[in-house]
Amino acid sequence: MEWTIQELAARAGITSRTLRHYDRFGLLAPSRVGANGYRYYDPAAVVRLQRILLMRRLGMGLPAIAEVLADEVDTGDGLRAHIAALEEERDRIERQIRSVRHTLEALQAGAEPRMDVMLAGFNDHYQDEVISLWGERAFQVSNDWWHGKSLDQQRAWQQDTEDLVAAWVAAAKAGVCPTSEHARSLAARHVRWLSQIPGTPTADGDRERSIEMVTCLGDMYVDDPRFAGMYGDAAVATFVRDALQAHARTRM
Repeated sequence: MEWTIQELAARAGITSRTLRHYDRFGLLAPSRVGANGYRYYDPAAVVRLQRILLMRRLGMGLPAIAEVLADEVDTGDGLRAHIAALEEERDRIERQIRSVRHTLEALQAGAEPRMDVMLAGFNDHYQDEVISLWGERAFQVSNDWWHGKSLDQQRAWQQDTEDLVAAWVAAAKAGVCPTSEHARSLAARHVRWLSQIPGTPTADGDRERSIEMVTCLGDMYVDDPRFAGMYGDAAVATFVRDALQAHARTRM
């Protein structure tokens, strides 16, 4: 099976002039040229054109495309690389759609749009730490979970988080011992809160990694100013760390 230059151009949504330009640039030659001077393209040429158009839509210039095609040995590997790139682009577009949808929901509800709701994910600010400690999947799954929530659901989650933080602060200010039953109940509540986040070891039911995660988070609450700031001062953050780590050692 083969197609004339006019047929291929019409199917691809481009012009015959573009196909001739690709030929002059060395990207896509016709499979054959008939005695009448007509250019014909076979399925292999169509596959190559598809790849060229995909790279163009990803913003690549013709010289860069030429280098990619020249360096590749296996067409299948090249197509798999394109699929991965397109999947990344799809994920990016889906995140943008969710962000715009949240903005629309806020406007329709008469609420003032909040940048932290519309433009930030659940753990965007801690992406490097999450990936280094628990892997790319933990970050991506939890971020997709957050972006998949409605505006009201995000606000409800943020309120639950603020309530938990307030309970920790109140206990610390009251002089509660980190190993007391009250502190242990707060630590258990904290672990249940974590277990609601898909992709985390606590959500996956991995006991050993859950203990590691809770222990590590306790240290981060004290050592990382971004986390410590959640609790108002270093003394409260230290109390939270000690209570969480005591709970992890004896109750998880």
